[in-house]
Amino acid sequence: MKTQTLLLGQTLRFTGNPLSDPWEETVHIDSDGGVLIEGAQIKAVGRADDLRKTHPQATVQDYGDRLICPGFVDAHVHYPQTAIIASWGKRLIDWLNSYTFPEEMRLSDPAYARDIAGRYLDLTLANGTTTVCSFATIAPTSVDAIFDAAAERGQRIVAGKTCMDRNAPDGLRDTAQSAYDDSKKLIDRWHGKGRATYAITPRFTPTSTPEQLAALGALWTERTDCLMQTHLSEQIDEIAWVQDLVPHARDYLDTYEEHGLVRDRAVFGHAIHLTPREIDRLADSGASVVHCPTSNTFIGSGLFDMAHIAAQQIPIGLATDTGGGSSFSMLRTMAAAYEIGQLRGTPTHAAQLMWLATAGSARSLHLHEKIGTLAEGFEADITVLDLASTPAIKQRSDNAHSIWDQLFATIMMGDDRAISDVWVNGVRRG
Repeated sequence: MKTQTLLLGQTLRFTGNPLSDPWEETVHIDSDGGVLIEGAQIKAVGRADDLRKTHPQATVQDYGDRLICPGFVDAHVHYPQTAIIASWGKRLIDWLNSYTFPEEMRLSDPAYARDIAGRYLDLTLANGTTTVCSFATIAPTSVDAIFDAAAERGQRIVAGKTCMDRNAPDGLRDTAQSAYDDSKKLIDRWHGKGRATYAITPRFTPTSTPEQLAALGALWTERTDCLMQTHLSEQIDEIAWVQDLVPHARDYLDTYEEHGLVRDRAVFGHAIHLTPREIDRLADSGASVVHCPTSNTFIGSGLFDMAHIAAQQIPIGLATDTGGGSSFSMLRTMAAAYEIGQLRGTPTHAAQLMWLATAGSARSLHLHEKIGTLAEGFEADITVLDLASTPAIKQRSDNAHSIWDQLFATIMMGDDRAISDVWVNGVRRG
C-alpha cells in the first residue's frame, strides 16, 4: 500500500471560474480542512475530522491555521534570463539586444545552461511554484537542461527550443529547417516523458521569418498534442515593427494565423494591445493568453485588460515572465495584477488572483485536469501559505475581518517567507 500523508489546515478549493462566475460561489476556504496525499496524487479533500476517521493510518502534518493551496503555476517565463533579472532601463527591443541575447548565447555552454536551469527552478520552488512554462534558447542543450533539472526536482515543466532565424545575433539564429528538425527531435526526447510537456516555440514574428513560422506550423500539425507558445502584442513599437515586416497581415495575430499557429493549445504571452478582430479570433480558436503584470510595468509595455479578455471567455494564465518580469514570486505577480486592475478600474479579488495563479494558469496550459486544484485524482502539487509571515503582514492579519482580508495582505506584501511548505508530486520539498 502506498504511504498516505494527511495535511491539515485551512484549505483553498475551486468549484468554478471566478472570472466568469461570482467568486463567492466558485472559491472556498475550509477553516478546518484536510488534504490526503497517497503517493504522487491527492486521494481525498474534505473536513479534517472526517479524513482523520476514514484514514487513521495516515501520517499527519498539521499546519494549524496556515492555508493549504494548489502549487503555483507560472505560465510564461524565460529561464535563460534568470541571471539578468532586474536589469535597468530598457524597453522590449532594447532589452533583447542589450541583455537577453548576450545572456542567451551563454547557454550554448551545457554546463552553464545546467547551472542556470537548476538555479531558476530552486528559486521557483522557494516561492511556492511547482509548474513552469518556459522558453529556452535556440540551443537544444538549453532545452535538455531545463527538462533534466525539472525531472530531478519532480516539477511539472512545459518548455521548448526558442526558434529565431532573423533579427538576432549570429550566435542565436537557426533556420526554418533546423528549427523544425531540432524541435522534432526534442519532442521525441521529452514530450510526455514523466511530467514534461513540449511547447513548439517561435520567439515572435520579428525574429521568425514566414518560412520558419510555416515550418513550425507544419510540425505542430504533425504533433497536435504539443503546445505552441510565443509572444503577441506586448508593446506598441513591437506591433509597428511587425506591420513593417509583414505589411499584408491584417494584424499581429494574423502573422501567426496564416501559418496555422492560432488554435486550441496555443499560448500567447502578454496580449496587451489587441484589436477587436484579434480578440474575436482568440475567443473562437480556443487559444490562451498569459498576463505578465510585473514585466508589463517594468519594461513599460502597457496595462492588460483582464476584465474584457475574461468576458470573451478566453483562457487567461498568470506569469512572472522572468527576467523581463522583476520577481520570481507568484505572490508579487498577483499583487501586480491587482494593481493593474485598479488602474483599469476593474480590481481583482484575492479569490480571483489565487485562481489565476493556480487553476487559471493550469487551464491556459491545458493541464487543468492534472494540476492547479486540490481535488481527488489531481497531482499532489501543494503550496502552504503562512498568513502572518512578517510583522507587517501579521499586524494586518490580526486586524482582518475575514480570511480573505488575511489572504489579500499576504498577496500584497508576501514574499518567499510566506511559503511555509511545498509539496511536489507528493514529495515534501519545503
